[in-house]
Amino acid sequence: MARFDFSAEDVVDGSAQVDGADALFQLGLMYCAGRDVEIDLIQAHKWFNIAALRGNQAAKSYRQEISREMTKKQIAAAQKSAREWLQLH
Repeated sequence: MARFDFSAEDVVDGSAQVDGADALFQLGLMYCAGRDVEIDLIQAHKWFNIAALRGNQAAKSYRQEISREMTKKQIAAAQKSAREWLQLH
């Protein structure tokens, strides 16, 4: 698997071109595992959700798995954040 060298801040700031489902999946993994960022299941769910919408099959499984550890309120927040990101991109 290819490695993507950009940070979550790059994506938020728009300085990295993130248009591939694999790159979005990698963001989910970053937040899920706490790689270079604090563990944040809401952000992980958000990126897995967007990656899944863009065609990454593994993202669907990861999203489902972390959903089991999240409250309904957290899932709703992640879905809202994903919708907002998609509206801007």
